[in-house]
Amino acid sequence: MTEISVPELSLVVLVGVSGSGKSTFAARHFAPTQVVSSDFCRGLVADDENDQTATPEAFELLHHIVGIRLRRGLLTVVDATNVQWEARKKLIELARSHDVLADAIVLDVPEEVARARNAGRPDRAFGPHVITRQRKELRRSLGKISKDGFRRVHVLRGDEIDDVAIAYEKAWTDRTHLTGPFDIIGDVHGCRAELEALLVKLGWQVGPDGAAHPEGRTAVFVGDLVDRGPDTPGVLRLVMNMVEAGTALCVAGNHEQKLVRALDGRKVRVAHGLERSLEQLAAEPEEFRAAARTFMDGLISHYRLDGGRLVVAHAGLKEAYHGRASGRVRAFALYGDTTGETDEYGLPVRYPWANDYRGRAMVVYGHTPVPEPEWVNNTICLDTGVVFGGRLTALRYPERELVSVPAEKVWYEPARPLAAAAPTRDPGVLDIGDVDGTRFVETRSGGRIRIAEENSRAALEIMSRFAVDPRWLVYLPPTMAPPETSALDAYLEHPAEAFDEFARAGVTRVVCEEKHMGSRAIAVLARTPEAAARRFGVADGTTGSVYTRTGRPFFDEHVPELVDRLREAAAPLWEALETDWVVLDCELLPWSAKAEGLIRDQYASVGAAARVALPEAVAALEMAAGRGLDVGALLDRTRRRAHNAARFRDAYARYCWPVSGLDGVRLAPFQVLACEGRATAMEEPHEWHLKTLGLMDSPLVTPTRHVFVSLDSPEEREAAVTWWTALTEAGGEGMVVKPAAHQEGRVQPGVKVRGREYLRIIYGPDYTESLDVLRRRFTGRKRSLALREHALGVEALTRLAEGEPLWRIHEAVFAVLALESEPVDPRL
Repeated sequence: MTEISVPELSLVVLVGVSGSGKSTFAARHFAPTQVVSSDFCRGLVADDENDQTATPEAFELLHHIVGIRLRRGLLTVVDATNVQWEARKKLIELARSHDVLADAIVLDVPEEVARARNAGRPDRAFGPHVITRQRKELRRSLGKISKDGFRRVHVLRGDEIDDVAIAYEKAWTDRTHLTGPFDIIGDVHGCRAELEALLVKLGWQVGPDGAAHPEGRTAVFVGDLVDRGPDTPGVLRLVMNMVEAGTALCVAGNHEQKLVRALDGRKVRVAHGLERSLEQLAAEPEEFRAAARTFMDGLISHYRLDGGRLVVAHAGLKEAYHGRASGRVRAFALYGDTTGETDEYGLPVRYPWANDYRGRAMVVYGHTPVPEPEWVNNTICLDTGVVFGGRLTALRYPERELVSVPAEKVWYEPARPLAAAAPTRDPGVLDIGDVDGTRFVETRSGGRIRIAEENSRAALEIMSRFAVDPRWLVYLPPTMAPPETSALDAYLEHPAEAFDEFARAGVTRVVCEEKHMGSRAIAVLARTPEAAARRFGVADGTTGSVYTRTGRPFFDEHVPELVDRLREAAAPLWEALETDWVVLDCELLPWSAKAEGLIRDQYASVGAAARVALPEAVAALEMAAGRGLDVGALLDRTRRRAHNAARFRDAYARYCWPVSGLDGVRLAPFQVLACEGRATAMEEPHEWHLKTLGLMDSPLVTPTRHVFVSLDSPEEREAAVTWWTALTEAGGEGMVVKPAAHQEGRVQPGVKVRGREYLRIIYGPDYTESLDVLRRRFTGRKRSLALREHALGVEALTRLAEGEPLWRIHEAVFAVLALESEPVDPRL
């Protein structure tokens, strides 16, 4: 059997006369969605696959579809005759414009076979002369098709056509299966002593023939190992041995490329330290020079690592080039994006591509020396000019920790003084372009989430007019779904459904937390004004904020005092968490502190009207019954309504008490969302959160009562139901059931189980009279919304903990607020 291998991302062009079996071949070896057929396109534009007058429009459509697929990174197969050079040329140009490789598969069948096949197809109306012409064009092409620009041309004849297997080649840049951890090392430029010192500082064991890390870490070099420094051969020898041993990867730098050309005897300008490398290598054995030349010549442009979440390229790489293969991709990876101009030092002026970067993958690079590494839109340059007397820097991934060692001396005088490039965008400045329109937000836990334009506009209105200072607005909590409707008599919601749901999802242990009847509050606190300025960019002396689930401030005039009281209460957390800032998820009590107007206008008015009207109605009906009128059923119903109205008033009154300023206000924290370097919401189990928050001993703080439940224990389940029943019958709202520890997959982060009496506030005083109708409520949309908002919230916290710029954090925060505009039953 013949095997043909094609790149996983490529354009495959089938070549053959009509009747050569191209469509059959494509159907046998490729998925239907991967094949773009000229006949199919002709049918789309003319309702007739054989209408040759529609051929120009058909190929215009074919090229459009192929272009879209290649842009999206999809293998694409073109099923057309392609026997003419002009037809193949357009497809090769299309592949190059999307930086993908193109392979040709030629099906070379005898002319009589093609004629016989076409004769057996009544839909083929053209005569045998067409096959003869196509056959001549194919014969002319076969001698020079290899020069068309295809990566490889596979010619199949006779039995080979039916006895072939298609294999797929991973791109050389594809190391997505390698997940690290990695130590990514900046430009070394011949400084072997500093490289060894850095490796030792990173925990590597360095020997004369290589280096290894006891924890199995992999070093990744960003290129420019050579030139300028005192020991280019030593650096090459160490890195070559590490790469051969599998403990390191290395991408090509522009200095390696130039050195290879010089070693090959090509005409190059011997400058910028190349002369030192040539001199040092001349003193080495010929065998080493040959091995070094082979090693450098084999270095590729960039690597995609850790499932595509990390990209390493010498001069950086914009998102459209990740995983692609072309001359311009390699040029960008080696030299960056240059403007074509030179500065006053005669060096190229580089376009600051990182300022426009919006990709999900972290891009780590070097090439342009900077005094200090700085994160710019999820990219970072590690060239800190060690050869110029600066430092040699490494990034520990995924920890995002920078480690560096100083240069022993100035080994080479720079042509241009080291100076930080002036960013064209302040990372703390928000841009409406980041949130306007229909967008897709990439999240680590929930994939790509779509935000509709109309939802974005609604969120923009709220955030621009009512929200707190956006520098404090680092998280918005997700909505929370109820369990499936209970079938138990007199219950709409019951813990049993929540327990069963989590058990089916593979959760073995849950925590049941008291659901405080208050207002959801996010508290962002800094230990000192200096910490607020450092982490949040707030330099006005304020040290935090407390805001609602839609980003609005609680009691404007009292926020500074509330923050100060909370910071005092949080004092034990600074040491326990080793942080000088923290984000807490809380409930602010009482409900009436924020919702007094809502309670007065919506709930109290109903209760007052019922208190006046229903007793009068009962009295009137009783008098009518006394006169012998048949009003018994109506009287019973009115009495029930009066009783329900009284219970309704009792339900909302429990959540109201007088407050004066902050006197009477309490806060019930239940989760530590994030702190310095940690998105604890995902990293720590709820037991840790509740224990840590228990350190906050203050009259301001109300603890969150809770019980843990092993779902395989009927006794623990029953005890939790009893606890919930007592809680709700005593006036509590209910409880929230959560997996005790983070659970992978599409599992609800929490399910709220509300008490019977509290639900009167939600569905009205008489909701118990309509349980049969309410049991038909649809919760699917609410549950989907809860999962999406949770993924966005976690993404915002992760970006915050990783030190990403404000606009990146706000992208996810804003998306949560935008999703709140989706049409979902607010009673759920």
